[in-house]
Amino acid sequence: ISIASGYIGMKIATAGNVRTTVSANQSLSSAFNLALHSGAVMGFALVSLASLGMLLIYLVLKYLMPDDVSPHVLMEVIAGFGLGGSSIALFARVGGGIFTKAADVGADLVGKVEAGIPEDDPRNPAVIADNVGDNVGDVAGMGADLFGSCAESTCAAMVISAIAFGGNVDALLYPIAISAIGIPVSLITILMIRVNTEAQVGPALKRMLIISSAIMAVVMYFVTDMLIPADFEIAGTAYTSLGVYLCFLTGLVAGLVVGLITEYYTSDAYSPVREVAESCQTGAATNIIFGLALGYKSAVGPYLAIGLAIYIPWMLAGMYGIAIASLGMLGTLVIALTIDAYGPVADNAGGIAEMAGMPEHVRERTDVLDSAGNTTAAIGKGFAIGAAILTSLALFGAFLTRADLLMKEQNPSSDLLGSINLLDPMVFTGLFIGAVIPALFSAMTMKSVGAAAFKMIEEVRRQFREIPGIMEGTGEPDYAQCVAISTKAAVREMVPPGILIMGAPLVTGFLFGIQATAGLLAGSLVTGGVLAISASNSGGAWDNAKKYIEAGNLGGKGTENHKAAVVGDTVGDPLKDTSGPSLNILIKLSAILSLVFVPFFVQYGGILLKFM
Repeated sequence: ISIASGYIGMKIATAGNVRTTVSANQSLSSAFNLALHSGAVMGFALVSLASLGMLLIYLVLKYLMPDDVSPHVLMEVIAGFGLGGSSIALFARVGGGIFTKAADVGADLVGKVEAGIPEDDPRNPAVIADNVGDNVGDVAGMGADLFGSCAESTCAAMVISAIAFGGNVDALLYPIAISAIGIPVSLITILMIRVNTEAQVGPALKRMLIISSAIMAVVMYFVTDMLIPADFEIAGTAYTSLGVYLCFLTGLVAGLVVGLITEYYTSDAYSPVREVAESCQTGAATNIIFGLALGYKSAVGPYLAIGLAIYIPWMLAGMYGIAIASLGMLGTLVIALTIDAYGPVADNAGGIAEMAGMPEHVRERTDVLDSAGNTTAAIGKGFAIGAAILTSLALFGAFLTRADLLMKEQNPSSDLLGSINLLDPMVFTGLFIGAVIPALFSAMTMKSVGAAAFKMIEEVRRQFREIPGIMEGTGEPDYAQCVAISTKAAVREMVPPGILIMGAPLVTGFLFGIQATAGLLAGSLVTGGVLAISASNSGGAWDNAKKYIEAGNLGGKGTENHKAAVVGDTVGDPLKDTSGPSLNILIKLSAILSLVFVPFFVQYGGILLKFM
């Protein structure tokens, strides 16, 4: 289903690119609607297929399994659905990120900086690979990432709810209902949006998130009251349906807050990005220093919001509350995917306008759409990272809950949850190892982009040097060779980070047991989230600082300030589109693997400890 969703999104985005370009020749309004509706196909298809898939798997397994199989075993099996989604996210997000940034860095450094030709100029041999990469990384990659979050959050909630609600089908399927109800709510929201002028584009996209969140908040009150029992218990602690609704509401609000904070730090309408742009007046070095500082600072607000989205649900409904909060953050997933997929459609529409030599007003209109898309893409990345953190924590809770139950079945006096504390050297050691894994993973993905970009730069330089007539427009660049370089690099370079993600929790669990695995997951979750937010926001700020200068500020295009901004943007590209978002997959896939393998860890884990 994850593959199908990505394919649908890329197919529609590719058709939408061309149609948006043609519509921009007519009016800004029609171009906006086409780009938005192209993104909406991805949003609606992905969430609909995810909800339908989980429901069908539940019904099929319920029919196939014996009647005496307990609900929590059934839900544990369904967790494999989330693992499947994350496996494809590893390919689409990590591989797609390497693909797109290898092409982007090569196209920018040789084309814009060295050759001095405009962005998306057809004389640049890497321009096609760059535009293809936008669809691969920002449509299929983001879709697979958030599909994984949706599936994994739902699976985590269902694993815990099976222990809390037993055979109550309404309560068991409540997590799926959250995603399903977001579909009609998002349709109503999109039908309410109209754009007629340039100034309305950015606010309209942001208003969609706010409107859909408000409608979801109202609708889910009645749905929660209808499906969740008024009073229930988890591990001997009593909770209420109102508490569950407040958990959902906390996650919903936290997601909106994270998105708005991300916008503040990555939009050129606010002071942080303008400070980064002004730093270009003293060169690329100060631009990079200011951008890095912005990224680190920007992680504070989202982490405070996520911290509240952990503490409040924990107090209201324990680990189940955190799982519902993560689904609350994903309650407006259709809208989040719509405005995120809108970005590459608008971006590539501008590229097609440039390559096709269309009138200047077409490129001006697509640039307006693209500028708003850059901001919403940054909001989408912040939203995806926040959702990944809460999803990973929900999976972590499901992992511990399931492990505790399995160990009690073997030994009723065991107390796994009580044995996991920071004074345990095994937990503390696992915490340290987990904390360093995101740094190693980021280094691997960044180096992969660098290695692929090196080959791309050499190829583009070779073509400029050896193919006669490229700069005059009489020679034909070899676009296919550049696409092949990105493709081969993406497939080859994603393997080592993938082995790290999947190998770390499995090796830790089998060699050192549940306690060490718990420490590993907690360490990678905490540091991975900070690195992801800071990297993504630094890259987004550098990108929009460059566009702020290109809009005519601080001297405009072609100046030394602009060249410094281009260097910063080139450094930031792999941060915001590869290593930052890819950390989402690290923290989620490690957690879902641990949940799926927990019966093996309980039975066979801690092999080395037996000999110590």
